[in-house]
Amino acid sequence: MKPRQFSSRSQTLIDPSLRLPKRRRTTTTSSASSNTPPPVTSPPPKTLKTSTTTTTRRRSLSFTDQWIPLGIPPSELSLPLTLPTGQTFRWRCTSPDHFTGVIGPHLLSLRQPSPDSPVSYLHHSSAEASSAAAAIADYLNLSISLGEVWRGFAERDARFAEAAGRVGEGERVLRQDPWECAMQFLCSSNNNIGRIERMVGTLSSFGEYLGTVGGHGFYRFPSVERLAEVSEEELRRAGFGYRAKYIVGAVKLLQSKPGGGEKWLTSLRGLELPEVIDALCTLPGVGPKVAACIALFSLDQHHAIPVDTHVWQIATRYLMPELAGARLTLKLSKDVAEAFVKKYGKYAGWAQTVLFIGELPSHKATDISNCSIEETKSAKRKRVKVIRSRG
Repeated sequence: MKPRQFSSRSQTLIDPSLRLPKRRRTTTTSSASSNTPPPVTSPPPKTLKTSTTTTTRRRSLSFTDQWIPLGIPPSELSLPLTLPTGQTFRWRCTSPDHFTGVIGPHLLSLRQPSPDSPVSYLHHSSAEASSAAAAIADYLNLSISLGEVWRGFAERDARFAEAAGRVGEGERVLRQDPWECAMQFLCSSNNNIGRIERMVGTLSSFGEYLGTVGGHGFYRFPSVERLAEVSEEELRRAGFGYRAKYIVGAVKLLQSKPGGGEKWLTSLRGLELPEVIDALCTLPGVGPKVAACIALFSLDQHHAIPVDTHVWQIATRYLMPELAGARLTLKLSKDVAEAFVKKYGKYAGWAQTVLFIGELPSHKATDISNCSIEETKSAKRKRVKVIRSRG
């Protein structure tokens, strides 16, 4: 079934308090069309502490005002089926058909007016704009043909074609920065979407401030060295609970790695999946499920299978019906992962992600038609219970 069409309504979210004095409006427009990006504001002072903010006068940052096509068909990328579905927690819906987020040093908005529309992007600063397209392509795994991968799945399993028809085309697996991805999924254990996003937002706020779009502040993700300066007590005060101990412990261990923790994590891309899982599980707070998420969404381990209760239900319904009613154990988790790989091959993790979304009773909530800040929050509340065990 083809996803419902996106609404053509578009409304730019502009905070009146951030408008420039009249004499400074030589490069702005009052139009509220979908072609006009939300305003970007300049950074506050560098004295940033957790979620504490400083009130300061802000001026408009320069940005490229032209949306640039990514150059891929809509069947190869659906933003609402890729960005807000539990792979990452750093993107925000900042306008009816826009998602805004950070890739490395780049503050970017991605736009897709309808399911039949190709994606275009807007770089919110002239700094390093020339490398933005390559960064986006790498982040979205665009070197992999989604059409070819999905055709292979459908040939192997008619049920996949049925599930893909319900979900719609264009759901991709991301290739995130491994350090950033690891910290996000340390926040995800036994958690819900809204709280994970708040925790990840707090961690991000220790990095370089890049700007505010649609009322959301965006930051470059901090380095291992920067997060090493943050204490467990600070994180507990910020609402991390027991996860504060794991984050501080993981950062400390990564600091001790030869060449640095970020380099060590990236080097795992060259290992086989069992070695990657074993290596990640040496980090405090990382078990096999979280390790599989990090491996799949950042380390090129396209056949990694994060087994949670929903994936277990899919497996016992379609792949291993003889185990229906059994209790999920570590041994059975490995059996489930092997069954997915046997069925779907080297991109089994991509198939599992589509099936995962298709099983969510509220997967339609990922549609960003008529998207507004309040509607996005409502959709997240509906999805809290069903996505709770993903990480």
